[in-house]
Amino acid sequence: MERGAGAERQMKYVLVTGGVVSGLGKGVTASSIGVVLKSCGLRVTSIKIDPYLNTDAGTMSPFEHGEVFVLDDGGEVDLDLGNYERFLDSVLEKERKGDYLGKTVQVVPHITDAIKNWIESVASIPVDGKDGPADVCVIELGGTVGDIESMPFIEALRQLSFSVGKENFCLIHVSLVPVLGVVGEQKTKPTQHSVRELRALGLTPDLLACRSSQPIQENTKVKLSQFCHVPVANILNIHDVPNIWHIPLLLRLYFSMATPPDLKSWTEMAETYENLNSSVKIAMVGKYTGLTDSYLSVVKALLHSCVACSLRPSVEWIAASDLEDESARVTPEAYEMAWKALKGSSCILVPGGFGDRGVPGMILAAKYARENKIPYLGICLGMQISVIEISRSILGLERANSEEFDPQTPHPVVMFMPEGSRTHMGSTMRLGSRRTFIKNPDCITSKLYKGSAYVDERHRHRYEVNPDYVGKLESAGLEFVGSDESGTRMEVVELPSHPYYVGVQFHPEFKSRPGKPSALFLGLILAAAGQLQPHLNRL
Repeated sequence: MERGAGAERQMKYVLVTGGVVSGLGKGVTASSIGVVLKSCGLRVTSIKIDPYLNTDAGTMSPFEHGEVFVLDDGGEVDLDLGNYERFLDSVLEKERKGDYLGKTVQVVPHITDAIKNWIESVASIPVDGKDGPADVCVIELGGTVGDIESMPFIEALRQLSFSVGKENFCLIHVSLVPVLGVVGEQKTKPTQHSVRELRALGLTPDLLACRSSQPIQENTKVKLSQFCHVPVANILNIHDVPNIWHIPLLLRLYFSMATPPDLKSWTEMAETYENLNSSVKIAMVGKYTGLTDSYLSVVKALLHSCVACSLRPSVEWIAASDLEDESARVTPEAYEMAWKALKGSSCILVPGGFGDRGVPGMILAAKYARENKIPYLGICLGMQISVIEISRSILGLERANSEEFDPQTPHPVVMFMPEGSRTHMGSTMRLGSRRTFIKNPDCITSKLYKGSAYVDERHRHRYEVNPDYVGKLESAGLEFVGSDESGTRMEVVELPSHPYYVGVQFHPEFKSRPGKPSALFLGLILAAAGQLQPHLNRL
């Protein structure tokens, strides 16, 4: 795939579809392909098309669809967009998430033309600060081939492949090759059926990306080639690997490029992680611990920071409700295990969330961290939890609470944002990249951000610290070290008497990258490992 000089280049499209079952890793595959192409000197953009018609992913349950990822422009999108940003290291705009395509299902008469035109339009938007469109657009079609809601999109993509020409369109189909435990044989029938269904819809795979627990055997490749009409050389084996950074390295082996891919940094990250011997225990006290994808970006940010500290992350998933007194009575075993995990961890993290379930347990976790000098990072709700806990424990305001959990509280230390809407939940939050000004240059947050007077981080919240209580909270020992430009909206809080007790209203996990970890996550891991002060002294 060489780029011509002078003449205007035709956009190349790489479509990634999935078959057999969901959750095969289409997003990781698509973003890894983008990494390989980008490492060859090509400019890469990406589009994610989700067949669900929810135009606001922010209102979808984390239990059903995992984490809601927030873009710089405030778009609330599918968690796969986070993989694209982390892998491609580019800032995606709202248009790139594909949920506008869901709207066209309802309002555009000539649906397939509308979808095709929209894809071409979005693909041409510059993504890397340079003029002109990218060289390659990687498109991931969400869902599984055969889903009825995917049909209009598949037809539109079939038309797109015909209109741009075979030389400018490549289809990669991700499928599963399971192994029967009894005989250990790799079964090709699910992939055969998936490809047959895709071909019946007018799309024939150029490459097959086969997901498996072990490397695909040669006879399995031959069988897949014979029945799926894909050359053996075009069958990619994406087997289970020790860490996600190996995926671009696996894919590199299958592509013949005019410019060899430069994946030195990815090789180093993958090898570094494999050679890590020491680990750090991190207590993740949350509401949605039953589905870890609900906190995908938090987990990735912890991984980035741990690798930077030469540590392997060991996340203790603790359901906040299991820490509560009620749990001791109803489920004593879960209660005992939760507290054992919390007390055995080197640091505590309380991530974001909505609703009152598990809040008493989070407050207990924040109190334990404060009283026992355990490094603590509270994100969004986690910051509000620390404010509520200190209001109750130190200020003596026993019924202090958030208006979200108790609208009648006499001490609303956390209040509903004045500009918010209580009835229309979709896109009513403070969203996207906002500037936070650091007020104290000597605080830990300022030092971790290398003395910057301000930081731009992404927000997603409806509630905030009540400015009427800031004075009282600071008299209790809290210090609000960061705020918005008005100085009244509190964004960062610290406890100066504590080794590392930081709460932030924004979500620093969304901008963490491999090799460029979030400053505040890095601070948490450094503090847990006893390396924070030496690190700050070097800055």
